[in-house]
Amino acid sequence: MEREVEKLRGVVRDCMSKHLYSSAIFFADKVVDFTQSPTDLYMLAQALFLGKHYRRALHVLCNSKIIFKDLRFRYLAAKCLEEMKEWQQCLEMLGDAKVGEDGSIEGPEDQNMEKDAEDQEINITAAICFLRGKAYDALENRVQALQWYKAAIKADPYCYEALECLLNNHMLTSAEEANLVSSLRFGVENGWLSSFYSCLIKKYDKAENIESKFAELERLPGDLNSQETSVSYSLKNNADLIACKAEYYHQCGEYQKCFELTTALFERDPFHLKCTLVHIATAMELGHKNELYLMACNLVKDYPQKAISWFAVGCYYYCIRQFDQSRRYFSKATSLDGTFAPAWIGFGNAFAAKDESDQAMAAFRTCARLFPGCHLPTLYIGLEYMRTHSYKIAEQFFMQAQRICPTDPLVYHELGVVSYKTQEYDKAVRWFEKTLSLVPLPLTETWEPTLVNMAHALRKLRRYPQAIKSYEKALDLSSRNVSTYAGLGYTYHLQNKFDEAIHLYHKALALKPDHQFCGEMLNIALDDAINFK
Repeated sequence: MEREVEKLRGVVRDCMSKHLYSSAIFFADKVVDFTQSPTDLYMLAQALFLGKHYRRALHVLCNSKIIFKDLRFRYLAAKCLEEMKEWQQCLEMLGDAKVGEDGSIEGPEDQNMEKDAEDQEINITAAICFLRGKAYDALENRVQALQWYKAAIKADPYCYEALECLLNNHMLTSAEEANLVSSLRFGVENGWLSSFYSCLIKKYDKAENIESKFAELERLPGDLNSQETSVSYSLKNNADLIACKAEYYHQCGEYQKCFELTTALFERDPFHLKCTLVHIATAMELGHKNELYLMACNLVKDYPQKAISWFAVGCYYYCIRQFDQSRRYFSKATSLDGTFAPAWIGFGNAFAAKDESDQAMAAFRTCARLFPGCHLPTLYIGLEYMRTHSYKIAEQFFMQAQRICPTDPLVYHELGVVSYKTQEYDKAVRWFEKTLSLVPLPLTETWEPTLVNMAHALRKLRRYPQAIKSYEKALDLSSRNVSTYAGLGYTYHLQNKFDEAIHLYHKALALKPDHQFCGEMLNIALDDAINFK
């Protein structure tokens, strides 16, 4: 009989692996009657759970005498309650436990922290902590959710889903993310995982540090020093790592480089959703309307219930300046997934594009509340205040964004603009210099406005040689900006270098013949040149 029972167990396991859940349930039920074994009972509950018979699985587990003695039984029962969206009962099933701000656990499962240390399995403590985090998240208790997610990843660094929730929901600032990853206990053989997690977090560190992490993971077998590690690995063509690099290039403003990377990845893996988000954002920046249209159509067809699909539709309409339509689809994305930060930001920007500041502010404030680790909503609130000339209030919000993410150059750029608007030119120059110090070299066209603004501020301070250098650097990045030629010409004009000024005014007018300032200053420069001689 024992041989027959063991054969049936094998059949059950094979049925589950082949997704034949009704067959698995049928045979598992018979095995339980034959053996009355807790292990076989657990196997039946697993088959019921996988077959989506959550109520029956919960009933089977709760009727067993060892549900509160075996963490596996409690965890599976709580998973059933999760699937039924009964979050409070889910927490009660997991039992009483407390978690500290650092992710330390006090409760019945803290004794099992090392239980699976020798096994190639995820520690069950980590799984329980993660489920607690999901339950608190669903109950909108984000403080507790944050602590339990941290506890999960600390209990077992292999519990990637906990880290994913922390990152995707922007629950931590950039510094907190870095501290969390550095606090994780990786085995000697898992150095690659530590590096990979470092690449996943917000990428506003120094360019050489980030590039070195990518290079470490991309190293080909045989390139590694055998004294450093006994494992040769290469993730050069890994889709997740390529998506990480694309995200980094997007943050650096290297949009063309990012777009080429995501396009190449889509040829291999057209359904990689993380890369899809970066691809959409980059296509927006580059104004690729056709690409956005095709992406939106494909996503709506393949994933009609995912927020990213309708976010893509909203981005397309935003790109073609149909802001009312854009707002409608951003709103739909937030209704499908209230934790999808890009849709909230797009929703606010669609209002801002129509000068509807109150609605834009409301969207950005909601986003800031939902995603305390994301500095962008606060930055956009500051931009709205600046648009209405409330410069001091705008500066307060920019400083708040700077505290959340102290290494994003865009924040310092906006602080420089505010200082320029309030005629604090020394302060403006310092902010613009800080901006450029955080941007990886060589500079791209994205940062041309920073150079122009710094040149304007230097000109106001009568530091003409430095202003000229800044204008010329800006022209190296973009040679068709009328404002740059006008500013450079005016700087030469102020130094009584009329020939240079006249030449530059002419260049500006060639690009924009009706430019009022250059037209007037050209006439003045011609008169001054005659009178000066």
